[in-house]
Amino acid sequence: MSVSGSPVGWGSACGLANLAPAWQDLLAESQRFPVNRLHGWEAAVALGAFDLRQAFARDPERLQTFSQTLHARDGSRLLHVDASKVHADRRVVRLLMQLAEQRQVLALRDAMFHGEPINSTEQRAVMHWLLRSPDAASVPAHLQASWQQVDAVRTAFLDYAELVRAKAHITDVVHIGIGGSDLGPRMAVEALEPCCQPGRRFHFVSNVDGHELDRVLRQLRPQNTLFIIASKTFTTLETMANARTALHWFQRESGGQLAVRDHFVGITTNLDAAAALGIETTFGFWDWVGGRYSIWSAIGLPLAIAIGADGFRAFLDGAHEVDQHFLHAAPRDNLPLKMGLLVVWNCSFLGHSARCMAPYHSGLQRLPAYIQQLEMESNGKGVTRNGERLEYFTAPTVWGEPGSNGQHAFFQLLHQGPHMLPVEFLAVREPAHALDGHHTLLLANALAQAQALMQGSSGDDAQRDCPGNRPSSFYVLDRLDPRTLGALLALHEHRVFVCGAIWGINSFDQFGVELGKRLARDIVPRFASGDLDGLDPSTADLLRRLR
Repeated sequence: MSVSGSPVGWGSACGLANLAPAWQDLLAESQRFPVNRLHGWEAAVALGAFDLRQAFARDPERLQTFSQTLHARDGSRLLHVDASKVHADRRVVRLLMQLAEQRQVLALRDAMFHGEPINSTEQRAVMHWLLRSPDAASVPAHLQASWQQVDAVRTAFLDYAELVRAKAHITDVVHIGIGGSDLGPRMAVEALEPCCQPGRRFHFVSNVDGHELDRVLRQLRPQNTLFIIASKTFTTLETMANARTALHWFQRESGGQLAVRDHFVGITTNLDAAAALGIETTFGFWDWVGGRYSIWSAIGLPLAIAIGADGFRAFLDGAHEVDQHFLHAAPRDNLPLKMGLLVVWNCSFLGHSARCMAPYHSGLQRLPAYIQQLEMESNGKGVTRNGERLEYFTAPTVWGEPGSNGQHAFFQLLHQGPHMLPVEFLAVREPAHALDGHHTLLLANALAQAQALMQGSSGDDAQRDCPGNRPSSFYVLDRLDPRTLGALLALHEHRVFVCGAIWGINSFDQFGVELGKRLARDIVPRFASGDLDGLDPSTADLLRRLR
Protein backbone atom coordinates (compact mmCIF):
# COMPACT_ATOMS: atom_id res chain seq x y z
CA MET A 1 0.00 0.00 0.00
CA SER A 2 1.06 3.59 -0.43
CA VAL A 3 0.45 6.54 1.78
CA SER A 4 -1.75 8.07 -0.85
CA GLY A 5 -3.86 4.95 -0.65
CA SER A 6 -4.21 5.17 3.12
CA PRO A 7 -7.61 5.73 4.69
CA VAL A 8 -9.07 9.17 4.11
CA GLY A 9 -8.02 11.53 6.87
CA TRP A 10 -5.22 9.35 8.24
CA GLY A 11 -3.74 11.46 10.99
CA SER A 12 -6.66 13.86 11.32
CA ALA A 13 -6.55 15.49 14.73
CA CYS A 14 -10.01 16.96 14.99
CA GLY A 15 -11.74 13.96 13.52
CA LEU A 16 -9.68 11.26 15.15
CA ALA A 17 -12.49 10.06 17.42
CA ASN A 18 -14.71 9.64 14.37
CA LEU A 19 -12.03 7.84 12.38
CA ALA A 20 -11.11 5.65 15.35
CA PRO A 21 -14.10 5.23 17.69
CA ALA A 22 -11.89 3.37 20.18
CA TRP A 23 -10.20 6.69 20.91
CA GLN A 24 -13.38 8.03 22.52
CA ASP A 25 -13.89 4.76 24.36
CA LEU A 26 -10.37 4.97 25.76
CA LEU A 27 -10.97 8.53 26.91
CA ALA A 28 -13.95 7.25 28.86
CA GLU A 29 -11.90 4.37 30.29
CA SER A 30 -9.15 6.71 31.43
CA GLN A 31 -11.54 8.13 34.02
CA ARG A 32 -11.06 4.92 36.01
CA PHE A 33 -7.30 5.50 36.31
CA PRO A 34 -5.04 7.93 38.15
CA VAL A 35 -4.48 10.70 35.63
CA ASN A 36 -1.99 13.54 35.56
CA ARG A 37 -4.05 16.63 34.79
CA LEU A 38 -3.23 18.21 31.48
CA HIS A 39 -4.13 21.76 32.53
CA GLY A 40 -3.49 23.93 35.53
CA TRP A 41 -0.65 24.49 37.89
CA GLU A 42 -1.67 21.87 40.39
CA ALA A 43 -0.36 18.94 38.29
CA ALA A 44 -1.90 16.78 40.96
CA VAL A 45 -2.79 13.17 40.44
CA ALA A 46 -6.52 12.79 40.10
CA LEU A 47 -7.87 9.96 42.20
CA GLY A 48 -8.95 7.06 40.05
CA ALA A 49 -10.46 3.75 40.98
CA PHE A 50 -7.64 1.65 39.50
CA ASP A 51 -5.03 0.39 41.95
CA LEU A 52 -2.21 -1.92 40.93
CA ARG A 53 -2.27 -3.78 44.20
CA GLN A 54 -5.94 -4.58 43.80
CA ALA A 55 -5.48 -5.36 40.10
CA PHE A 56 -3.16 -8.25 40.88
CA ALA A 57 -5.56 -9.54 43.53
CA ARG A 58 -8.56 -9.38 41.17
CA ASP A 59 -6.81 -10.91 38.17
CA PRO A 60 -4.64 -13.98 38.94
CA GLU A 61 -3.50 -14.04 35.30
CA ARG A 62 -2.46 -10.40 35.14
CA LEU A 63 1.25 -11.22 35.11
CA GLN A 64 0.84 -13.59 32.17
CA THR A 65 -1.38 -11.13 30.32
CA PHE A 66 1.08 -8.26 30.57
CA SER A 67 4.38 -10.14 30.24
CA GLN A 68 6.10 -11.64 27.23
CA THR A 69 9.38 -13.30 26.40
CA LEU A 70 10.69 -12.67 22.92
CA HIS A 71 12.49 -15.66 21.41
CA ALA A 72 14.67 -15.88 18.34
CA ARG A 73 13.81 -18.34 15.61
CA ASP A 74 16.36 -20.78 17.05
CA GLY A 75 14.49 -20.76 20.37
CA SER A 76 17.01 -18.65 22.31
CA ARG A 77 15.75 -15.82 24.51
CA LEU A 78 16.32 -12.30 23.27
CA LEU A 79 14.56 -10.38 26.02
CA HIS A 80 11.65 -10.41 28.44
CA VAL A 81 9.23 -7.58 29.18
CA ASP A 82 7.04 -7.38 32.28
CA ALA A 83 4.42 -4.66 31.84
CA SER A 84 2.14 -5.98 34.57
CA LYS A 85 2.76 -2.89 36.73
CA VAL A 86 1.42 -0.42 34.18
CA HIS A 87 -1.87 1.39 34.73
CA ALA A 88 -3.99 -0.66 32.34
CA ASP A 89 -6.24 -3.69 32.41
CA ARG A 90 -7.59 -6.17 29.90
CA ARG A 91 -10.40 -3.88 28.76
CA VAL A 92 -7.92 -1.10 28.05
CA VAL A 93 -5.74 -3.52 26.09
CA ARG A 94 -8.73 -4.66 24.00
CA LEU A 95 -9.62 -1.06 23.20
CA LEU A 96 -6.00 -0.23 22.35
CA MET A 97 -5.96 -3.15 19.94
CA GLN A 98 -9.15 -1.82 18.38
CA LEU A 99 -7.50 1.58 18.09
CA ALA A 100 -4.52 0.02 16.30
CA GLU A 101 -6.86 -1.71 13.88
CA GLN A 102 -8.88 1.43 13.25
CA ARG A 103 -5.74 3.47 12.68
CA GLN A 104 -4.42 0.72 10.36
CA VAL A 105 -1.07 0.53 12.15
CA LEU A 106 -0.18 -2.84 10.67
CA ALA A 107 -1.03 -1.62 7.16
CA LEU A 108 1.49 1.20 7.60
CA ARG A 109 3.97 -1.35 8.97
CA ASP A 110 3.53 -3.43 5.83
CA ALA A 111 4.04 -0.32 3.72
CA MET A 112 7.34 0.33 5.50
CA PHE A 113 8.60 -3.21 4.91
CA HIS A 114 7.44 -2.96 1.31
CA GLY A 115 9.64 0.07 0.69
CA GLU A 116 6.80 2.58 0.28
CA PRO A 117 7.65 6.29 0.84
CA ILE A 118 5.98 6.51 4.24
CA ASN A 119 8.24 9.45 5.11
CA SER A 120 5.68 11.52 3.30
CA THR A 121 7.10 15.00 3.99
CA GLU A 122 10.40 14.10 2.32
CA GLN A 123 8.97 11.48 -0.07
CA ARG A 124 11.37 8.82 1.13
CA ALA A 125 11.13 5.19 1.98
CA VAL A 126 11.97 4.10 5.52
CA MET A 127 14.20 1.06 5.23
CA HIS A 128 16.63 0.91 8.12
CA TRP A 129 15.28 -2.62 8.57
CA LEU A 130 16.89 -3.53 5.22
CA LEU A 131 20.32 -2.86 6.73
CA ARG A 132 19.67 -5.80 9.09
CA SER A 133 18.45 -8.34 6.52
CA PRO A 134 21.08 -11.08 6.41
CA ASP A 135 20.12 -12.45 3.01
CA ALA A 136 18.05 -11.63 -0.03
CA ALA A 137 15.44 -14.27 0.86
CA SER A 138 13.79 -12.04 3.46
CA VAL A 139 13.51 -9.07 1.05
CA PRO A 140 10.68 -8.42 -1.46
CA ALA A 141 11.63 -8.98 -5.09
CA HIS A 142 11.43 -5.30 -6.04
CA LEU A 143 13.94 -4.43 -3.29
CA GLN A 144 16.56 -6.98 -4.31
CA ALA A 145 18.74 -4.35 -6.01
CA SER A 146 18.67 -2.19 -2.86
CA TRP A 147 19.60 -5.17 -0.73
CA GLN A 148 22.54 -5.96 -3.03
CA GLN A 149 23.82 -2.40 -2.54
CA VAL A 150 23.39 -2.70 1.23
CA ASP A 151 25.22 -6.03 1.29
CA ALA A 152 28.09 -4.67 -0.77
CA VAL A 153 28.62 -1.65 1.50
CA ARG A 154 28.20 -3.80 4.60
CA THR A 155 30.78 -6.29 3.38
CA ALA A 156 33.17 -3.46 2.53
CA PHE A 157 33.05 -1.65 5.86
CA LEU A 158 33.17 -4.91 7.83
CA ASP A 159 36.23 -5.97 5.84
CA TYR A 160 37.76 -2.57 6.61
CA ALA A 161 36.95 -3.05 10.30
CA GLU A 162 38.88 -6.32 10.28
CA LEU A 163 41.84 -4.62 8.60
CA VAL A 164 41.90 -1.99 11.35
CA ARG A 165 41.65 -4.68 14.02
CA ALA A 166 44.73 -6.33 12.54
CA LYS A 167 46.79 -3.12 12.83
CA ALA A 168 48.34 -3.32 16.30
CA HIS A 169 49.79 0.17 15.99
CA ILE A 170 46.28 1.71 15.82
CA THR A 171 45.60 2.06 19.52
CA ASP A 172 43.00 4.84 19.35
CA VAL A 173 39.88 5.28 17.23
CA VAL A 174 38.24 8.72 17.26
CA HIS A 175 34.69 8.93 15.94
CA ILE A 176 33.51 12.45 15.01
CA GLY A 177 29.79 12.89 14.39
CA ILE A 178 26.71 14.32 16.03
CA GLY A 179 23.15 13.26 16.78
CA GLY A 180 22.36 9.81 15.44
CA SER A 181 25.83 9.63 13.93
CA ASP A 182 27.24 9.80 17.45
CA LEU A 183 24.72 8.53 19.97
CA GLY A 184 24.28 5.09 18.42
CA PRO A 185 27.91 3.98 18.08
CA ARG A 186 28.91 5.70 21.33
CA MET A 187 26.17 3.92 23.28
CA ALA A 188 26.79 0.53 21.68
CA VAL A 189 30.58 0.55 22.09
CA GLU A 190 30.20 1.40 25.77
CA ALA A 191 27.47 -1.20 26.25
CA LEU A 192 29.51 -3.97 24.65
CA GLU A 193 32.86 -3.05 26.17
CA PRO A 194 33.44 -6.59 27.53
CA CYS A 195 33.12 -7.85 23.93
CA CYS A 196 35.57 -5.28 22.54
CA GLN A 197 39.05 -6.05 21.28
CA PRO A 198 41.50 -5.32 24.11
CA GLY A 199 44.27 -2.79 23.77
CA ARG A 200 42.33 -0.23 21.78
CA ARG A 201 40.61 2.93 23.03
CA PHE A 202 37.52 4.49 21.47
CA HIS A 203 36.79 8.20 21.70
CA PHE A 204 33.64 10.00 20.58
CA VAL A 205 33.48 13.69 19.77
CA SER A 206 30.15 15.30 18.98
CA ASN A 207 29.97 18.67 20.71
CA VAL A 208 31.37 21.64 18.83
CA ASP A 209 32.58 22.84 22.23
CA GLY A 210 36.34 22.70 21.74
CA HIS A 211 36.91 21.44 25.27
CA GLU A 212 35.61 18.03 24.22
CA LEU A 213 37.90 17.62 21.21
CA ASP A 214 40.86 19.14 23.03
CA ARG A 215 40.49 16.64 25.86
CA VAL A 216 40.62 13.78 23.37
CA LEU A 217 43.49 15.12 21.26
CA ARG A 218 45.70 15.53 24.32
CA GLN A 219 45.56 11.74 24.80
CA LEU A 220 46.61 10.83 21.26
CA ARG A 221 49.63 10.30 19.04
CA PRO A 222 48.94 10.75 15.31
CA GLN A 223 50.77 7.59 14.23
CA ASN A 224 48.53 5.49 16.49
CA THR A 225 45.18 7.11 15.70
CA LEU A 226 42.36 6.48 13.23
CA PHE A 227 39.78 9.24 12.77
CA ILE A 228 36.28 8.39 11.53
CA ILE A 229 34.34 11.40 10.21
CA ALA A 230 30.60 10.64 10.06
CA SER A 231 28.42 13.08 8.12
CA LYS A 232 26.14 12.10 5.25
CA THR A 233 26.65 15.43 3.47
CA PHE A 234 30.00 16.47 4.93
CA THR A 235 28.37 19.83 5.60
CA THR A 236 27.15 19.33 9.19
CA LEU A 237 28.41 22.44 10.98
CA GLU A 238 29.57 20.85 14.23
CA THR A 239 31.01 17.70 12.70
CA MET A 240 33.00 19.48 10.01
CA ALA A 241 34.38 22.05 12.48
CA ASN A 242 35.66 19.18 14.62
CA ALA A 243 36.93 17.27 11.56
CA ARG A 244 38.96 20.21 10.25
CA THR A 245 40.48 20.84 13.68
CA ALA A 246 41.38 17.14 14.00
CA LEU A 247 42.96 17.23 10.53
CA HIS A 248 45.03 20.32 11.36
CA TRP A 249 46.18 18.69 14.62
CA PHE A 250 47.13 15.52 12.75
CA GLN A 251 49.18 17.38 10.13
CA ARG A 252 50.87 19.58 12.72
CA GLU A 253 51.71 16.81 15.17
CA SER A 254 52.93 14.42 12.47
CA GLY A 255 55.02 17.10 10.81
CA GLY A 256 53.44 16.17 7.51
CA GLN A 257 55.16 12.76 7.61
CA LEU A 258 51.96 10.70 7.80
CA ALA A 259 49.39 10.32 5.03
CA VAL A 260 45.88 11.50 5.79
CA ARG A 261 44.45 8.61 3.74
CA ASP A 262 45.95 6.10 6.20
CA HIS A 263 44.47 7.70 9.31
CA PHE A 264 41.15 9.20 8.23
CA VAL A 265 38.02 7.49 6.94
CA GLY A 266 34.72 9.12 5.97
CA ILE A 267 31.16 7.91 6.40
CA THR A 268 29.49 10.06 3.77
CA THR A 269 27.84 10.26 0.39
CA ASN A 270 29.74 13.45 -0.52
CA LEU A 271 32.90 11.92 -1.98
CA ASP A 272 34.15 15.22 -3.39
CA ALA A 273 34.03 16.95 0.00
CA ALA A 274 35.84 14.04 1.61
CA ALA A 275 38.51 14.03 -1.10
CA ALA A 276 39.03 17.76 -0.61
CA LEU A 277 40.18 16.95 2.93
CA GLY A 278 42.44 14.15 1.71
CA ILE A 279 40.07 11.36 2.82
CA GLU A 280 40.12 8.59 0.24
CA THR A 281 38.45 5.73 2.13
CA THR A 282 34.71 6.33 2.41
CA PHE A 283 31.56 4.34 3.03
CA GLY A 284 28.16 5.69 2.10
CA PHE A 285 24.55 5.16 3.09
CA TRP A 286 21.19 6.11 1.70
CA ASP A 287 18.58 8.84 2.07
CA TRP A 288 16.14 6.26 3.40
CA VAL A 289 18.33 5.89 6.51
CA GLY A 290 17.59 8.54 9.13
CA GLY A 291 20.38 9.53 11.50
CA ARG A 292 18.72 8.05 14.58
CA TYR A 293 18.24 4.78 12.69
CA SER A 294 21.73 4.66 11.20
CA ILE A 295 23.75 2.59 13.68
CA TRP A 296 23.01 -0.46 11.52
CA SER A 297 24.82 1.15 8.57
CA ALA A 298 28.44 2.19 8.10
CA ILE A 299 27.79 4.69 10.89
CA GLY A 300 28.34 1.64 13.09
CA LEU A 301 31.95 1.30 11.90
CA PRO A 302 33.41 2.09 15.37
CA LEU A 303 31.28 -0.71 16.81
CA ALA A 304 32.40 -3.08 14.05
CA ILE A 305 36.04 -2.28 14.82
CA ALA A 306 35.38 -2.78 18.52
CA ILE A 307 33.52 -6.12 18.40
CA GLY A 308 34.59 -7.46 15.01
CA ALA A 309 32.65 -8.33 11.88
CA ASP A 310 31.10 -11.45 13.44
CA GLY A 311 30.01 -9.47 16.50
CA PHE A 312 28.49 -6.75 14.31
CA ARG A 313 26.58 -9.35 12.27
CA ALA A 314 25.25 -10.78 15.54
CA PHE A 315 24.14 -7.25 16.47
CA LEU A 316 22.29 -6.99 13.15
CA ASP A 317 20.84 -10.46 13.58
CA GLY A 318 19.28 -9.60 16.95
CA ALA A 319 17.56 -6.61 15.37
CA HIS A 320 16.48 -8.67 12.36
CA GLU A 321 14.80 -11.19 14.66
CA VAL A 322 12.69 -8.37 16.10
CA ASP A 323 11.95 -7.09 12.59
CA GLN A 324 10.58 -10.48 11.64
CA HIS A 325 8.58 -10.72 14.85
CA PHE A 326 7.07 -7.26 14.30
CA LEU A 327 6.25 -8.13 10.69
CA HIS A 328 4.72 -11.55 11.24
CA ALA A 329 3.47 -11.94 14.82
CA ALA A 330 -0.27 -11.78 15.44
CA PRO A 331 -1.39 -8.54 17.12
CA ARG A 332 -2.07 -10.20 20.49
CA ASP A 333 1.53 -11.53 20.50
CA ASN A 334 3.23 -8.58 18.78
CA LEU A 335 5.48 -7.09 21.42
CA PRO A 336 6.43 -3.81 19.64
CA LEU A 337 2.76 -3.22 18.87
CA LYS A 338 1.70 -3.79 22.46
CA MET A 339 4.49 -1.69 23.96
CA GLY A 340 3.79 1.16 21.55
CA LEU A 341 0.09 1.11 22.42
CA LEU A 342 0.92 1.40 26.11
CA VAL A 343 3.05 4.48 25.37
CA VAL A 344 0.06 6.03 23.58
CA TRP A 345 -2.18 5.14 26.52
CA ASN A 346 0.21 6.74 29.00
CA CYS A 347 0.77 9.91 26.99
CA SER A 348 -2.52 10.68 25.28
CA PHE A 349 -5.00 9.32 27.81
CA LEU A 350 -3.33 9.35 31.22
CA GLY A 351 -1.42 12.57 30.69
CA HIS A 352 2.07 11.24 31.37
CA SER A 353 4.22 13.70 29.45
CA ALA A 354 7.51 12.23 30.72
CA ARG A 355 9.02 8.77 31.21
CA CYS A 356 12.06 7.76 33.22
CA MET A 357 14.50 5.10 32.02
CA ALA A 358 16.50 3.31 34.68
CA PRO A 359 18.94 0.77 33.21
CA TYR A 360 20.51 -1.23 36.02
CA HIS A 361 23.73 -1.84 34.13
CA SER A 362 26.58 0.65 33.88
CA GLY A 363 27.25 -0.38 30.28
CA LEU A 364 23.85 1.05 29.36
CA GLN A 365 24.46 4.48 30.85
CA ARG A 366 24.08 6.04 27.37
CA LEU A 367 20.87 4.17 26.58
CA PRO A 368 18.53 6.88 27.98
CA ALA A 369 20.17 9.49 25.73
CA TYR A 370 19.92 7.18 22.72
CA ILE A 371 16.24 6.44 23.33
CA GLN A 372 15.69 10.11 24.08
CA GLN A 373 16.70 11.05 20.54
CA LEU A 374 14.94 8.07 18.97
CA GLU A 375 11.62 8.85 20.62
CA MET A 376 11.62 12.63 20.97
CA GLU A 377 13.08 13.44 17.55
CA SER A 378 10.81 10.90 15.88
CA ASN A 379 7.52 11.69 17.61
CA GLY A 380 8.06 15.13 19.12
CA LYS A 381 5.70 16.63 16.58
CA GLY A 382 2.72 18.98 16.95
CA VAL A 383 1.09 18.34 13.57
CA THR A 384 -0.17 15.34 11.68
CA ARG A 385 1.04 14.03 8.35
CA ASN A 386 -1.61 16.27 6.84
CA GLY A 387 -0.33 19.38 8.65
CA GLU A 388 -3.22 19.56 11.13
CA ARG A 389 -2.56 20.64 14.71
CA LEU A 390 -2.70 17.89 17.28
CA GLU A 391 -5.11 17.98 20.18
CA TYR A 392 -3.35 15.40 22.33
CA PHE A 393 0.05 14.68 23.87
CA THR A 394 2.49 12.72 21.75
CA ALA A 395 6.07 11.79 22.58
CA PRO A 396 6.98 11.92 26.26
CA THR A 397 10.10 13.58 27.59
CA VAL A 398 12.50 10.66 28.02
CA TRP A 399 15.19 10.95 30.67
CA GLY A 400 17.08 8.80 33.13
CA GLU A 401 20.27 7.56 34.72
CA PRO A 402 21.69 4.13 35.45
CA GLY A 403 20.64 2.47 38.67
CA SER A 404 21.46 2.60 41.42
CA ASN A 405 22.75 6.19 40.93
CA GLY A 406 19.26 7.44 40.15
CA GLN A 407 17.95 6.14 43.46
CA HIS A 408 20.11 8.68 45.22
CA ALA A 409 19.18 11.52 42.88
CA PHE A 410 15.63 11.66 41.52
CA PHE A 411 13.82 8.58 42.83
CA GLN A 412 12.56 10.73 45.70
CA LEU A 413 10.32 12.47 43.18
CA LEU A 414 9.23 9.17 41.64
CA HIS A 415 8.08 7.80 44.99
CA GLN A 416 6.62 10.87 46.69
CA GLY A 417 6.22 13.60 44.09
CA PRO A 418 2.72 15.01 43.47
CA HIS A 419 2.66 13.73 39.88
CA MET A 420 3.22 10.30 38.42
CA LEU A 421 6.11 9.45 36.13
CA PRO A 422 6.14 6.01 34.53
CA VAL A 423 9.48 4.25 34.92
CA GLU A 424 11.13 1.68 32.66
CA PHE A 425 13.58 -0.57 34.45
CA LEU A 426 16.14 -2.68 32.61
CA ALA A 427 18.23 -5.41 34.21
CA VAL A 428 20.70 -7.99 32.88
CA ARG A 429 20.69 -11.38 34.60
CA GLU A 430 24.33 -12.33 33.96
CA PRO A 431 27.14 -9.89 34.77
CA ALA A 432 30.24 -9.52 32.61
CA HIS A 433 32.50 -9.37 35.68
CA ALA A 434 33.44 -11.75 38.50
CA LEU A 435 33.28 -9.34 41.44
CA ASP A 436 31.54 -11.13 44.28
CA GLY A 437 28.21 -9.80 45.52
CA HIS A 438 27.95 -6.70 43.36
CA HIS A 439 25.50 -7.99 40.77
CA THR A 440 23.13 -9.51 43.29
CA LEU A 441 22.99 -6.19 45.13
CA LEU A 442 22.38 -4.34 41.87
CA LEU A 443 19.52 -6.61 40.80
CA ALA A 444 18.00 -6.52 44.27
CA ASN A 445 17.88 -2.74 44.08
CA ALA A 446 16.18 -2.83 40.68
CA LEU A 447 13.52 -5.25 41.87
CA ALA A 448 13.01 -3.35 45.14
CA GLN A 449 12.49 -0.01 43.41
CA ALA A 450 9.86 -1.40 41.06
CA GLN A 451 8.18 -3.11 44.00
CA ALA A 452 8.28 0.03 46.13
CA LEU A 453 6.71 2.16 43.39
CA MET A 454 3.79 -0.21 43.26
CA GLN A 455 3.40 -1.19 46.93
CA GLY A 456 4.30 2.08 48.65
CA SER A 457 4.13 2.36 52.41
CA SER A 458 1.83 4.08 54.86
CA GLY A 459 1.96 5.03 58.51
CA ASP A 460 1.29 7.76 60.97
CA ASP A 461 4.07 10.02 59.65
CA ALA A 462 2.95 11.78 56.45
CA GLN A 463 6.55 12.74 55.68
CA ARG A 464 7.45 9.08 55.28
CA ASP A 465 4.29 8.04 53.51
CA CYS A 466 4.77 6.70 49.97
CA PRO A 467 1.42 6.34 48.20
CA GLY A 468 2.46 3.51 45.88
CA ASN A 469 0.29 2.58 42.89
CA ARG A 470 2.92 4.13 40.62
CA PRO A 471 3.40 2.55 37.19
CA SER A 472 6.51 0.91 35.83
CA SER A 473 7.62 -1.74 33.36
CA PHE A 474 10.63 -4.03 33.49
CA TYR A 475 12.93 -5.28 30.72
CA VAL A 476 15.15 -8.32 31.34
CA LEU A 477 18.10 -9.49 29.25
CA ASP A 478 19.82 -12.76 30.07
CA ARG A 479 23.10 -11.15 29.09
CA LEU A 480 24.24 -7.98 27.38
CA ASP A 481 25.80 -9.06 24.11
CA PRO A 482 25.62 -7.87 20.49
CA ARG A 483 22.56 -9.97 19.69
CA THR A 484 20.45 -8.94 22.68
CA LEU A 485 21.44 -5.29 22.35
CA GLY A 486 20.39 -5.33 18.69
CA ALA A 487 17.05 -6.83 19.67
CA LEU A 488 16.48 -4.26 22.40
CA LEU A 489 17.15 -1.31 20.11
CA ALA A 490 14.97 -2.67 17.30
CA LEU A 491 12.11 -3.21 19.76
CA HIS A 492 12.30 0.46 20.73
CA GLU A 493 12.45 1.55 17.08
CA HIS A 494 9.28 -0.33 16.23
CA ARG A 495 7.56 0.87 19.38
CA VAL A 496 8.23 4.43 18.25
CA PHE A 497 6.82 3.54 14.82
CA VAL A 498 3.58 2.22 16.37
CA CYS A 499 3.11 5.41 18.38
CA GLY A 500 3.62 7.61 15.34
CA ALA A 501 1.12 5.57 13.34
CA ILE A 502 -1.52 5.91 16.07
CA TRP A 503 -0.93 9.64 16.44
CA GLY A 504 -0.96 10.17 12.68
CA ILE A 505 2.43 11.86 12.57
CA ASN A 506 5.53 11.34 10.46
CA SER A 507 8.11 9.73 12.73
CA PHE A 508 10.90 10.04 10.18
CA ASP A 509 11.51 13.75 9.60
CA GLN A 510 12.98 16.32 12.00
CA PHE A 511 12.33 19.80 10.67
CA GLY A 512 12.38 21.21 14.18
CA VAL A 513 16.10 20.46 14.34
CA GLU A 514 16.86 22.41 11.18
CA LEU A 515 15.69 25.86 12.34
CA GLY A 516 18.34 26.22 15.03
CA LYS A 517 21.06 25.07 12.61
CA ARG A 518 20.01 27.69 10.08
CA LEU A 519 20.01 30.47 12.64
CA ALA A 520 23.43 29.39 13.94
CA ARG A 521 24.90 29.82 10.47
CA ASP A 522 23.60 33.39 10.48
CA ILE A 523 24.99 34.16 13.93
CA VAL A 524 28.51 32.75 13.45
CA PRO A 525 29.85 35.66 11.29
CA ARG A 526 28.24 38.19 13.65
CA PHE A 527 30.81 37.29 16.31
CA ALA A 528 33.52 38.70 14.07
CA SER A 529 31.56 41.62 12.61
CA GLY A 530 29.52 42.63 15.65
CA ASP A 531 26.52 43.09 13.36
CA LEU A 532 23.29 43.02 15.40
CA ASP A 533 20.94 44.04 12.61
CA GLY A 534 17.69 42.09 12.53
CA LEU A 535 18.21 40.35 15.87
CA ASP A 536 15.67 40.48 18.67
CA PRO A 537 16.78 42.56 21.72
CA SER A 538 17.59 39.55 23.88
CA THR A 539 19.69 37.74 21.25
CA ALA A 540 21.47 41.00 20.37
CA ASP A 541 22.34 41.70 24.01
CA LEU A 542 23.54 38.15 24.63
CA LEU A 543 25.69 38.24 21.50
CA ARG A 544 27.22 41.52 22.67
CA ARG A 545 28.06 39.95 26.04
CA LEU A 546 29.52 36.76 24.57
CA ARG A 547 31.76 38.32 21.89
